[in-house]
Amino acid sequence: MHLAPATTDLDTARAWFSQFEGAGLDGVVAKPLDAPYRPGERTMFKVKHVRTADCVVAGYREHKSGPVVGSLLLGLYDDGGRLQHVGVSASFPMARRAELAEELAPLRLDADDLTGHPWAAWADEQAQAKDRLPGAVSRWTGKKDLSWVPLRPERVCEVGYDHMEGTRFRHTTQFKRWRPDRTPESCTYAQLEEPVSYDLGELLA
Repeated sequence: MHLAPATTDLDTARAWFSQFEGAGLDGVVAKPLDAPYRPGERTMFKVKHVRTADCVVAGYREHKSGPVVGSLLLGLYDDGGRLQHVGVSASFPMARRAELAEELAPLRLDADDLTGHPWAAWADEQAQAKDRLPGAVSRWTGKKDLSWVPLRPERVCEVGYDHMEGTRFRHTTQFKRWRPDRTPESCTYAQLEEPVSYDLGELLA
């Protein structure tokens, strides 16, 4: 257990903002100097990193309300040319969810015949262990329905994200716009900013 350091020096805070991310933390917490601690209330400000990335949209999950888009499934190509599932983008108004389903309809593939799709083996446990594919069971998903609608991986979108956790986005990303000027193959991990790695124990010592 560590007591988090505090400072009123802006340059020190900026250095922490960079270093703490390299140690696996989201950012820093700030508060007005004259603001008292209020237990149970969100009165402080969490300052997090915000970045963008161009990702391949290779499928989507339907919304719980019906056959509209619940979340877009995002992919990035690794050094071996494999499309890895890196996260989702899911915050859309209901009207936009219906528009997206109609817009992506020409790219839909038969869920029973995924020949040629980079995530065709998503239901195979051995494939899940080797690559990042949609449908992997975790402590968060439990018995949740993880089925998804496959799309030809031809569309690219720009999303906002705050932090990577290994090879995927730590949190749900924010859809920014379509990128018709980008090819799917150009969407690789190389575009992502990689924070310098730091030892958390040394930072908080």
